[in-house]
Amino acid sequence: MKNDTMKELIVLKVGGSVITDKFSEQPKVNEQNLRRIVKEIGSAYDKDRMSLVFIHGVGSFGHPIVKRTGIHEGIEREEQLIAFAETQRLQNELNNIVTKLLIEEGVPAFPCQASSFAVMDSKKLVKMDIEAIEGLIEIGIVPVLYGVPAYDKKQKSSILSGDQIAPYLGSRLNAKRIIHGTNVAGIFTSDPKKNSKARLIPEINKENIDKVKEYLTGSTATDVTGGMFGKIMEVMNVGIEAQIINALIPNNIVKAIKGEGIGTIIRP
Repeated sequence: MKNDTMKELIVLKVGGSVITDKFSEQPKVNEQNLRRIVKEIGSAYDKDRMSLVFIHGVGSFGHPIVKRTGIHEGIEREEQLIAFAETQRLQNELNNIVTKLLIEEGVPAFPCQASSFAVMDSKKLVKMDIEAIEGLIEIGIVPVLYGVPAYDKKQKSSILSGDQIAPYLGSRLNAKRIIHGTNVAGIFTSDPKKNSKARLIPEINKENIDKVKEYLTGSTATDVTGGMFGKIMEVMNVGIEAQIINALIPNNIVKAIKGEGIGTIIRP
């Protein structure tokens, strides 16, 4: 990417568990969190010193229907085609809400449906045409992508998660950092919601990654995209510094965008 050397490119991904009611079986936005988060992005975004790609999860706008219909494992029955299409429509709906609020905060947020220019193979992202994304960034736009059901060469459909999109774009766009805004304060030695003695791991690197793998557990809500383990491994594989923060805490997104070392830092 022909990126202005005076600007750093940040890829910010905020999970669906933060901006939606992920435990709801029906699509439901968490308005309080979403409005606060877009205000924080608007406050921290400095077009003169940074470029930004924003990726959001879909939570209750995607996970329940996907789990119910099984389209993340492929399409085997004709009726799954309707679920495939409906899931995309629901996620477009959420993206419209997110971009509208960002624009109201003065952020030139541009909706980008990743499944229209991505190809999967056996649940892995193998190709994404990023020429338009590059051009949008260069003219000052903030592309806003999101997890989607996408065409899969082997099984017809699979889930292209934001946790795959973030490192893929980060690597090919020469991003400086990837920030993951989640519903926890980082990576812990055990589940902090269940164990009061759980300790935050401030840094993950090649020396301690094997030990960290032992600590990681699955998501506590319906999740078909790999949970925290998936986030860690996708980032480790592309060699870009990343940060996992609790986006439920006010101003954490502002702090992370400005470079404060909160949460867990991943140094590949």
